Amino acid sequence: MSSTFTATSPGLLTVDLDALTQNYRTLQAAAAPAACAAVVKADAYGLGLDAIVAALDAAGCAHYFVANAAEGLRLRGLLPGPRIYVLAGAEPGDEARLRDAQLVPVLNSLEQTRRWVGEADAGTCAAVIHIDTGMTRLGLDANEAERLAEDKALLERLDVEFVMTHLACADEPGHPLNEQQLRRFDVIRARLPHARTSIGNSAGIFFGAPHCGDLARAGIALYGGNPFIDQPNPMATVARLYSPILQVRELDTAVTVGYGATHRIEAPARVATVGAGYADGYPRALGNTARAYLGDTEVAVIGRVSMDLLTIDVTDVPEDRVYPGAMVELLGDHVSLDELAGQAGTISYELLTRLGPRWARRYTRGNRASTEDQ
Repeated sequence: MSSTFTATSPGLLTVDLDALTQNYRTLQAAAAPAACAAVVKADAYGLGLDAIVAALDAAGCAHYFVANAAEGLRLRGLLPGPRIYVLAGAEPGDEARLRDAQLVPVLNSLEQTRRWVGEADAGTCAAVIHIDTGMTRLGLDANEAERLAEDKALLERLDVEFVMTHLACADEPGHPLNEQQLRRFDVIRARLPHARTSIGNSAGIFFGAPHCGDLARAGIALYGGNPFIDQPNPMATVARLYSPILQVRELDTAVTVGYGATHRIEAPARVATVGAGYADGYPRALGNTARAYLGDTEVAVIGRVSMDLLTIDVTDVPEDRVYPGAMVELLGDHVSLDELAGQAGTISYELLTRLGPRWARRYTRGNRASTEDQ
């Protein structure tokens, strides 16, 4: 016997703006006397740029980092006042748009630096200089930084707001690369004109002043992710996911569940089908691995996760709490962001940023819905 429910979306994503603000203030206090910037790339880590930056702006955040010019232009349309830094720098053809919107590029190469200055009519050009000290990703290496230091005419055209680097292993406080990067950074930046520094990411903020610099850059910790691999999470939960039960089955014979028949359940049993899947950012790898909650009762995700559906074993849940339309917590107070990411074999960053557009979104202030509901 089974009964069904029709859902219009995979469920509800709630974003607690009070928790976001609390996290920002925690990070700002840890970074002090440095300022604390918010990294809001990828649509504020998948949680919705408009509502996120409105809350951060109200909390006093005055510096923001985005991935590219398009993100910077969108953010400038929301916030006319704060400083906005573009991590990809000034890509060819973006220079005029960056200047017009007062977006500050993070210059990652000598070629990019020359082009940024060369495209300007006159005067100095605001910029952040990015020194690569161990990520081997973006940024000037030691040789390029030395060539920049020797080019006095080029430096005279730059208004360097910050010299920055990015810690590769800050989520492991004891990793030797953290101190090695700081020493490399100090040596390289000493060859450049004096400027304020930006070093610490979410985890680095908690290391103390030398690893923060003058402007720390808070990312995943703002959104409730644990900045550390093996320490308790100091951040408040921001994002929660709930998806409805679509159908309940009473089983009187043993059956297999889902594609590939990867799970066999013995009778008597009850199985509920839930209306979210990997198309909504709930990873396929969570099949036969993850746990979810009906109220305060833990349930197992059984069988493979499908594109739009997943299945849970509700045999031990009281019958009056298992019905089509009942909301299942997939992520939130019982199932933490980092726990779920770990079970999926990924990281919290990927889990958040892959949440799809089909989720209904509700922005709350603690237990109160805010005016930013979507």
